Amino acid sequence: MLELPAVADVIDDDAAGRDRRPRAGRAMIPFALAAAFCFALSSVLHQRAAKHQPQYGVADPRLLLRLFKSRTWLSGWVPDTAGAIFQVLALRIGTLAVVQPVMASGLFMAVLIEAAVVRRRVAPRDLIAVAIGIAGLTAFLLIADIRPGVSSPRPAAWTVPAICAAVVISACVLAAHRLSGAARGALLGTAGGIAYSLAAALVKDLTGGRHGTLLATVVSWPAAALVVVVAIGLLLNQTAFQNGRLAAPLTALTLMDPVTSTILGITVFGESLTVTPVRIIGLVLAAATVAAAVWLAATSSAASR
Repeated sequence: MLELPAVADVIDDDAAGRDRRPRAGRAMIPFALAAAFCFALSSVLHQRAAKHQPQYGVADPRLLLRLFKSRTWLSGWVPDTAGAIFQVLALRIGTLAVVQPVMASGLFMAVLIEAAVVRRRVAPRDLIAVAIGIAGLTAFLLIADIRPGVSSPRPAAWTVPAICAAVVISACVLAAHRLSGAARGALLGTAGGIAYSLAAALVKDLTGGRHGTLLATVVSWPAAALVVVVAIGLLLNQTAFQNGRLAAPLTALTLMDPVTSTILGITVFGESLTVTPVRIIGLVLAAATVAAAVWLAATSSAASR
């Protein structure tokens, strides 16, 4: 599933300045729930298709070549596209701090849909991991209270964050080689979430107007980097789906994406956050809660293949 929860970063500045009347705020909830359901269904279809392929090594591109021939996998892009549309509609009338936690409810939906499809009982550990993760993500987004920065950062602003992201992704992939099952799925989901957040940040850069004409934008370095990052994220995500129950990779991906996007917003786009001791402690605790949820999903029973 090419879920882009961090697409919020692309239009968050615009959404934050829109009319926040109560009626509009209520209207965004059905859109966010619809997006969550579509992304959940897409995830289940993509995981089901990946599970039916031969077990490949970590980040083996042959998996994608086989998936492109799978009707189940290709059909998963229909709800995925619908989810992206509903997400944009929700963000046009709602804020990131509200829309993102509502959309994270798609984790519950995905776990339930997966259990129905494979005709087995829902694992309580999966539901607990999802609940903890959504709580941590909600707290993180509410406490962060990010203020807009620049729409088009200087190229040099990308250097350190991009290198750090590449190092973390590489470390997750290398560590995944030594693991199997849910643990491998969670690590690859984490790497995929970071890659997708990079992709969303690159889209935001491309739409900031700094690159001039459409042709100049298409041939710019962020456009080339976007193609590479999306391909890497897609490969990591689909490989993750081959390992363990859906909850492990999907929890890691869904939670890591907005958290990483927040960090990229601060370091690359100059977005700011009100720094107080209480707020910093709250952010650390919220991030620790998210990490605990990923760990809980990653340590699911080895029998959950």
